Amino acid sequence: MPANLPRYFCALLAGALTYAASGQIRSGPTQPQPLRKASQLIQRQEPIKINHSLMTQATPDSVHVVISLPKQRAYLMIGEQIVIDSPISSGKRGHTSPTGHLRAGVSARIDSAPSGTHFVGATMKWFMRLTGDGVGMHVGILPGYPASHGCIRMPFDGAKLFYDRVKVGTPVDVGDY
Repeated sequence: MPANLPRYFCALLAGALTYAASGQIRSGPTQPQPLRKASQLIQRQEPIKINHSLMTQATPDSVHVVISLPKQRAYLMIGEQIVIDSPISSGKRGHTSPTGHLRAGVSARIDSAPSGTHFVGATMKWFMRLTGDGVGMHVGILPGYPASHGCIRMPFDGAKLFYDRVKVGTPVDVGDY
């Protein structure tokens, strides 16, 4: 072995250590970042807003529902006026809420179950069905972002207020409003 080879390796090692110490190379695995608390992930939404002067005019025949997916809000409307403005949580990625013009409330008394099936209703207070395959508006957890499997979750008070003022066939528009 040539006499200057160990000196060459020592110089090479010293240079690598100096380079690593300068922060250019990470010398080992990085420490995992601490997990954020759930309260930091959950956004606080504005509470329900009610136009009390319009509330007396809100009947099942005079209202329609608009659901804004980007705003995560549901609106009970008379014409272009907002009667109730409620926070929601819509469908998450991979389970998005259906969009477009829907009709509220599929009724077990009016709408028949598909052939070969038997309808057994689940106990879900103030559920307003939007599609034939079970997507609807109902009471649920509101984390401040889309988190459901397609349904429109509402706060307890909001679900009751909407339910008391719609009927089977009430127009519902879901989209980027």
